[in-house]
Amino acid sequence: MAHGHKSDEKIVYVGDSRVIKKTQEQRLIPRDYSAYPGKSEAFIPNFLLKEWMVGVVVLVGMLVLVMSDPAPLGYPADPKNTAFIPMPDWYFLFMYQLLKYPYTSGDYVVLGAVVVPGLLFGGLLLAPFLDTGKERRFYRRPIASSLMILSLIACTYLTYTSWSHYQVELKEKNIIPEHIKREEEMHANKGGAAGGGAKKETKKAAAIVAADDPGAAIYAKATCLACHGAQLKGMPASGVPALLGTGDTHTKEDIMGIIKNGKGNMPAMYKPNIDKGLTDADIDKLADWLSKQKTQ
Repeated sequence: MAHGHKSDEKIVYVGDSRVIKKTQEQRLIPRDYSAYPGKSEAFIPNFLLKEWMVGVVVLVGMLVLVMSDPAPLGYPADPKNTAFIPMPDWYFLFMYQLLKYPYTSGDYVVLGAVVVPGLLFGGLLLAPFLDTGKERRFYRRPIASSLMILSLIACTYLTYTSWSHYQVELKEKNIIPEHIKREEEMHANKGGAAGGGAKKETKKAAAIVAADDPGAAIYAKATCLACHGAQLKGMPASGVPALLGTGDTHTKEDIMGIIKNGKGNMPAMYKPNIDKGLTDADIDKLADWLSKQKTQ
């Protein structure tokens, strides 16, 4: 808009008065963004359809992976298995390791289990509201980029440290993880079934001998019951042997020696049984009854 006749006067354009009146049909037609390539597009259905297609491809890929290589399973949970080393899934290893440090465990466990994770995940949720700048190049966002890099380094270090300690502990205690042991047993059983050859003789299951013997009543009161069970079947998956058929390999004196001195992972159980109310005569009858447990 010019206000004078000077040739050097600045002209300011304030708009176009030629306004085209749109009909009702034109208002219903969505705007075509093809004139602005790479600038914008309609969220529904254009953008959302692309996201759905990518999600479907990823989901199908995960399903194929799961069906082709099922997740390994360990033995049923056994709270009496003291040799088991509990470990979380890999994506929680950094938190598992964090809770081992002095100032995030013990009296400070609330700090490690609630405060630190709350600050980390809370900051992640609030990041879009706190960082409202339009700049997207990471080297021009020093605070956000530094926090991101620091978090990645910390999570990577804690995850690696946790897994390394687990491997060292397995080696020191000579333990094979349950899911690996069970998978090896399954492969061995499949190999034996597919091997053919002569038919293997099926071993007859042992039964409790002299169930009405006084020693059976004493066994029900003894500490043996907790691990070996009322049916004397033990827990083979946890390394606790069955007592059925134990008389085939152990005499009464052998069993008494195991009760007094222990064997393998089993500690001496003579004193705990005395503390539980059994007498020397009761333990003698118990050893005699267990020596009668034979398969033949």
